[in-house]
Amino acid sequence: MHLTDGAGGREREIVDLFATTFSASEGAEEGALIGSLVRDLLDRTPPDDIRVFTASEDGALAGAVIFTRLRYAGDARVVVLLSPMAVTPRRQGRGIGQALIRHGLHSLQAEGADVALTYGDPAFYGKVGFVPVTEGTAPPPQPLSHPEGWIGQALAGGDLAPLTGPVTCAAALDDPVYW
Repeated sequence: MHLTDGAGGREREIVDLFATTFSASEGAEEGALIGSLVRDLLDRTPPDDIRVFTASEDGALAGAVIFTRLRYAGDARVVVLLSPMAVTPRRQGRGIGQALIRHGLHSLQAEGADVALTYGDPAFYGKVGFVPVTEGTAPPPQPLSHPEGWIGQALAGGDLAPLTGPVTCAAALDDPVYW
């Protein structure tokens, strides 16, 4: 497996990976929605506010994870949101997703990120250090339909101190449909 920082000119493949993966697991409508989200994230997010990490096997795209900046107006810490991530269905269950997330978190921490948050399955993301957080500790940018899926971690370890101030996220993610 080869891990890469950046989209590397594979933006169309990355969009297709997300659409295909989410269609297989959640249905065609969800696949189209997430594919569109990824296209919007890649096209509209300022370069300083987005990081893409990919995994390839034998030259084929096997997985991708996208991190975007969350800004808490009253907090100087650098906060990133992991969303979305996907591993092609035929390569799932082999640790690719976990390796990809760990690689991304390590790279982001080395660049100065302090906190990572995501909104997903606590059982899966718990394998890479994410723990449940309350909306009081880390206010989300939109109301959560499943608050139990709001999880995060302090990248230097230890407990996550509360984040303060109004929060803004990437424009493409600032829609209640994703929350």
